Amino acid sequence: MIRVLFVCTGNICRSPTAEGVFRHRVRAAGLADRIAADSAGTHGYHVGEPPDPRACAVARSRGYGIDDLRARKFSPRDFHHFDLVLAMDQGHYRFLARVMPPARADRLRLFLDFAPDLGLRDVPDPYYGDAEGFIKVLDLIEAGTHGVLESIRHTLP
Repeated sequence: MIRVLFVCTGNICRSPTAEGVFRHRVRAAGLADRIAADSAGTHGYHVGEPPDPRACAVARSRGYGIDDLRARKFSPRDFHHFDLVLAMDQGHYRFLARVMPPARADRLRLFLDFAPDLGLRDVPDPYYGDAEGFIKVLDLIEAGTHGVLESIRHTLP
């Protein structure tokens, strides 16, 4: 089983959206028995809460269900449980790099590195904006999750 963790700040916008889209793609590819996904926040602001209602609505509009997810805080132990830890922006990457065990450095990546054609490094935080920001984030996440799944697919026997 390959385990993927998506990480943003509070685990209520970007990372749960990425988890939901990725789970959907994994199921559609018939790989749910070989690839698992989760998400977490660098901070515990929203532990136990569902994703932001705007993230849920935008995801639902494209056929992705994320309403069942609940926010949790990232733990350095996650580096031992997950094969791939994906930071949604460079600030998250720096935070994760500081707490990462040196022997697990190969597991940390920047999410949009899997969508190089976009020419972006960060998935912007839509929390303080309007619905349009959540739509843009979903567009980026769809591109990134496609790249993540294709990358993993090439490693499967």
